[in-house]
Amino acid sequence: MAGERRVQRHESGASPTLGQSRVTQSGTFAKALASPLGMLLVFPGVVLVVGVFLIWAAQSSLRASNLELAQTRMQDEARLVAEHLGSALAQSDAILSDLESFALTIDSHTPPERVAYPLRRMINGRPGASYISVSFPDGTFEGAFVDEDGVVRFQVSRVLESATEESVFDFEGGEQLKLREVRKSQYDPRTRPFYVLALRESGRVWTEPYAFARTGDTGITRTSAVRKAGAGEHAVLTIDFDVRRLSPLLVRSDARSERPVLFDQKGTILADPQVKLQEGEIKGPPRLLHYRTQEDPVLNGFFAARDSSSSGEFFSFSTERGPHLAATAHLAGKGRPDWSVAFIASEASFLSSLDAYKRKSFVLAASAVVLATILSSAFARLVIRVRKEARDAREAARLARKQARELGSYRLVEQLGVGGMGEVWRAEHRLLARQAAIKLIKNEGGPDALEAHKERFRREAQCLAGLRSRNTIEIFDYGVTDDGTFFYVMELLNGVDLETLVTKHGPQPPARVVNLLIQVCRSLSEAHAAGLVHRDVKPANIFVCRMADELDVVKVLDFGLVRSLNDEVPFQSADTKGQAPTSGLRETVPADKVASGASGPRLTMADSIMGTPDFMAPEQAVGSEVDARADIYAVGCVAFWLLTGRTVFQGKTVMAQLASHIAEIPPRLDEVSPHKLPQSLVELVATCLEKRPEDRPQSAALLRDALTRIQAELDVSWESEVQGFWDQHEQSPAALSLSPTVASDDRLAHTVALQRIS
Repeated sequence: MAGERRVQRHESGASPTLGQSRVTQSGTFAKALASPLGMLLVFPGVVLVVGVFLIWAAQSSLRASNLELAQTRMQDEARLVAEHLGSALAQSDAILSDLESFALTIDSHTPPERVAYPLRRMINGRPGASYISVSFPDGTFEGAFVDEDGVVRFQVSRVLESATEESVFDFEGGEQLKLREVRKSQYDPRTRPFYVLALRESGRVWTEPYAFARTGDTGITRTSAVRKAGAGEHAVLTIDFDVRRLSPLLVRSDARSERPVLFDQKGTILADPQVKLQEGEIKGPPRLLHYRTQEDPVLNGFFAARDSSSSGEFFSFSTERGPHLAATAHLAGKGRPDWSVAFIASEASFLSSLDAYKRKSFVLAASAVVLATILSSAFARLVIRVRKEARDAREAARLARKQARELGSYRLVEQLGVGGMGEVWRAEHRLLARQAAIKLIKNEGGPDALEAHKERFRREAQCLAGLRSRNTIEIFDYGVTDDGTFFYVMELLNGVDLETLVTKHGPQPPARVVNLLIQVCRSLSEAHAAGLVHRDVKPANIFVCRMADELDVVKVLDFGLVRSLNDEVPFQSADTKGQAPTSGLRETVPADKVASGASGPRLTMADSIMGTPDFMAPEQAVGSEVDARADIYAVGCVAFWLLTGRTVFQGKTVMAQLASHIAEIPPRLDEVSPHKLPQSLVELVATCLEKRPEDRPQSAALLRDALTRIQAELDVSWESEVQGFWDQHEQSPAALSLSPTVASDDRLAHTVALQRIS
């Protein structure tokens, strides 16, 4: 106890006051740093310290920066030379075009003078080109070439019985030739790589690098074969580029310290001002100029580093002569060989020219520190302002999210669908915790369109609110938000619409279809008895779901196009009067007793047609007045869809579909359905699809009764499989499809407004 009292006295003495003072001082210091004045001091101070350190470090890293400059310069030079070489090689196609036209005018017996001078004109002024030739099928070879002394001469080779006779000519005045020398050889152009390749390939092609027979120099040839119609092969044309002529193209006056090299992917040297070329008479078979044959340590080090380097177009390597740098560039472009250009330089020779950069670096770095200090001050001010704006924005966003996710007594939980005019959300009543679907219609468009959408939305809500059939979607609430968004709250369904059902699972068994249609008729029967015509009955607007332990429960949706019938002549089905249903489907109903007028606001324009073309009755398609029998026709179309997996008519356009509904005879259901159907069901669907309303079942109640009688005849084995179907294909809670004006772009579910057909 004494110890505890000592601790208590100690805790209540002067020392805790000192500790609290230190904590307070630390907190005060942290607040000072976070204050506007603290940030204005800290940011520039940190930048200044870092900047001084960087200036010191820059001197030690100057070599690295100089190497970066070397990389930029050498890569630029390599790319520039690669473009220059590419242009020189690209001229081959222009030369071959002229040569092809000329070759068609000559043959192996044409006098040499007539051939020599056109070839000389073609090769003159062509950088890199060393030979232009024409070879004929009899082995005759004629060409103009640039000799070792730089003079253009003409050669003719003719294959004789024992050897090939090669004649070399000088060009004389007056377009004459002077024989310079005659020699014997075994040269036959028909055995050379260019000749074989030209005959094998179509069009102009590049050969692989090879050693030229006359000079032994390594080079490459652009070749093509000329053929005469009906006569086959006429001549093979070539233009040669060799190492002796290409090497001068690599030399740049401003890059004397760098060594340019042109090579292919196999290491063949195609141009190099420092390469050792064979001079004089060729002894033995000519060999390719490969880097390994040069015994050059720089080339050996370059290719070894290139094969093992992963650094791309710029890398360094070491040789017995010291460290070197290399930059490469590829000869890109269509119709060009797969070559690369390299610029190689020793580090010492290159970096010696960059001393001026070392002196400037300090001045630039110091200036950068001063500028960074100024900018950091400005940045500190910006951070202070942004922090305040971000704090205000977060608070505003929090309030906006809270308001956006609350709608009356409901809290929006998850968006289930969105369309051009509205959205459907899964919602929850805040007090009852009841799940529901909320349909929102955006407040957009012009005044006229907005008023029409508002009226249609109101009509749908009021119509649904007055219907009590368990097969009609139930509405809980309706209203308009403060921002003018229309909404109503409906029951949330767990299932799938009939369009998706058939699309995913194919045509349905007749027993199941009849069961679904009976429930559709129950919904429509109540609506018709209330003087309402749906006008947009289709698979997308019929939802099949499970409710608790009940399966395959149908809900009819989307009464957005519903129309009120004349109150004075309401449409009445037999069961609405408390009478037993009649036995006939075509019970005679006087014309004045069939609903045909409209008492409420008309949403359909006088010159327009509303509905879905694939499920539209003929009288609806032509813009006539419609009654409940138009919905009967649509039910027949839905039955056709469920049993066959296709629409009644297969028109490719909307107008073609409407014309088919108006004039064409529907196909027989039993001919297109994969299921065996009772004849009574086939005839009933055909009756629903009659063109004249008076030939169809006269009410949904009569159609329901007929379907009930057919149901008694059908095999009900499907009922035992319903549970398995729902267990396997359970759907997440989903809202009904959007209103007709927010429907899918799929033509099957697309509700349209069309001009009236006269």
